[in-house]
Amino acid sequence: MEHAHSLGRPFPWRTLALAASVLALGAGSVVALVDRPAGTGAEGARQARQAPALPPLRPRSRISVLVLNGNGISGVAGTKATAILARGYQHAIPSDAPQLDYARSVVLFRPGWQREAERLAKDAGIRAVSTLDGRVAPTYAHVPLILILGAN
Repeated sequence: MEHAHSLGRPFPWRTLALAASVLALGAGSVVALVDRPAGTGAEGARQARQAPALPPLRPRSRISVLVLNGNGISGVAGTKATAILARGYQHAIPSDAPQLDYARSVVLFRPGWQREAERLAKDAGIRAVSTLDGRVAPTYAHVPLILILGAN
């Protein structure tokens, strides 16, 4: 139903209602209503809040790990490397850490490898995960994950 406006032109009530809605909600809210993600109700709202999907983890069969003995107990790096290989990792290279007085075991990772490092830590029963600070011999520069075995 339309009413005559005082200026003599027809003025549709729908246009007035839409304009009032835009002013009341703000332009951003109207865009959010129009561009709402697929789904209804809580499902659509949940999809809008979710972070972008992460790429899948690299398979263990394509990951090399450097296992360093940081506690001085003979054979500990070889034993842990064997256990890591049994979990399906491509390579597990045992060696000695530059120092043998680590109190805690830790998994170190190169940039872009944090999720794989967290999985390795879980596989190896280690709680500490940290970024690699570059104190590894250049011989092992290609290895993305380093496990240092401490006294714990």
